[in-house]
Amino acid sequence: MHYLGWALIALVGYSIFTPLASLAMDNAPSSVVAMVANGVLLVSAVGLTVYENESLTSYFGGRTALYMLGAGVFLAVGILAYYRALAAGPVSIVTPVYAMFLVGSTALSVLFLDDSLTLKKSAGIVLAVVAVYLTATG
Repeated sequence: MHYLGWALIALVGYSIFTPLASLAMDNAPSSVVAMVANGVLLVSAVGLTVYENESLTSYFGGRTALYMLGAGVFLAVGILAYYRALAAGPVSIVTPVYAMFLVGSTALSVLFLDDSLTLKKSAGIVLAVVAVYLTATG
């Protein structure tokens, strides 16, 4: 599948995930909801890895391992903080602020991964910031 198709599936998944997680946190602590939801993710990732017959051990060395571990640490910080924010505040404010990671990721990719910064991308970043401001303060 083309990457945009996967991105659209991710959009739908995250769009449905957030309200469900928020509803779960009406009755369960954010850490429990995070553990269960991400436990499903872990089991799914293991299943997909096995199904696709991918080797695990060949990636546990060198820079790849460091990048994976670093990504895991920052993912854990981001996701656990997101769950805490959802437990404490309205989805309509928390989610747009959290979604600013898109701007942060784009900026880091331009700075460190040689992605291009076009006028169109710059306009999108500005509009994203304005949209989050309007959504979070409205």
